[in-house]
Amino acid sequence: MKTEILKLLRETDGYVSGQQISEQFGVSRTAVWKVIRQLQDDGYQVEAVRNKGYHIVDSPDVMTKEELASLMKTRWAGRNILYYDVTDSTNLRIKQAGDEGAPHGTLAVADRQTAGRGRRGRTWESPAGSSIYMSILLRPEIAPNKASMLTLVMALSVVEGIQECIGNDRDIQIKWPNDIIINGKKLAGILTEMSSQIDYINHVTVGVGINVNTTDFPEEIAQTATSLRIECGHTVKRAPLIAAVMERLEENYETFLETEDLSGLLDRYNALLVNCDRDVQIIGAKETYQAHAIGIDHTGELIVRREDGSIEKINAGEVSVRGVYGYT
Repeated sequence: MKTEILKLLRETDGYVSGQQISEQFGVSRTAVWKVIRQLQDDGYQVEAVRNKGYHIVDSPDVMTKEELASLMKTRWAGRNILYYDVTDSTNLRIKQAGDEGAPHGTLAVADRQTAGRGRRGRTWESPAGSSIYMSILLRPEIAPNKASMLTLVMALSVVEGIQECIGNDRDIQIKWPNDIIINGKKLAGILTEMSSQIDYINHVTVGVGINVNTTDFPEEIAQTATSLRIECGHTVKRAPLIAAVMERLEENYETFLETEDLSGLLDRYNALLVNCDRDVQIIGAKETYQAHAIGIDHTGELIVRREDGSIEKINAGEVSVRGVYGYT
């Protein structure tokens, strides 16, 4: 009921009477007042005026299951929410939920992680009260070798969700395959993991970490990481940003499934790709070499032109881009 009352207050201009809430949800006026007090304890500024009712004056940066649920406008993405004040890793929680039969689109969100992970086993700093740590469960009916493209689908969705919340006048870009950057520094990372049989996907976990209101970073990443607060000069509410990313993901995911590749998203993705038309350094398993990146193809591989003029497609390995993370 707390979620429903919160949503009603948020969607109503002006005041909602206690009697109206009581009748709409079939509860007593005392029960309504208790929910209002809970919302105030959570940090919402709810005005209570005699003979008028209740009105939300302001919603601070609240991260609760009720707040997230009240903002979701999707059909399936983020509709089933697992919320944790503290957990080891949202990817681990979603993988467990997937194994236990949780529905497609289940979203795990944590205010703090104790074992956040990035690509290639790197740690992801996960302090409380400042950033977004979330993972979504997907059950795509596609071949396992196509699952890696979901990282790129999510990257596009994250950028578009951020643009929706803070405006698209800032130069937010994608660094292939799984980083979001702004002004040459890392803003967000994506980690995709799959549970599958030889020719069948059980489920896919796509984890996202976004530096939202962080102002201090550990010394080892202080020169390469940034946050929305640092770049925008003001705090950004996390729950609306999560809801915006889920909206964009739902639409982009369904476009992806129509062709089971990135052809329907290609132009939008390449327009945001920091690697595009840039000199890059390819750090592969066998060699490291310089090349010029052209963009991605419909399968998500990075197309590069080597110094001898030959064209190659990169599907794995580290790619450093000049001017990003200090690479010169």
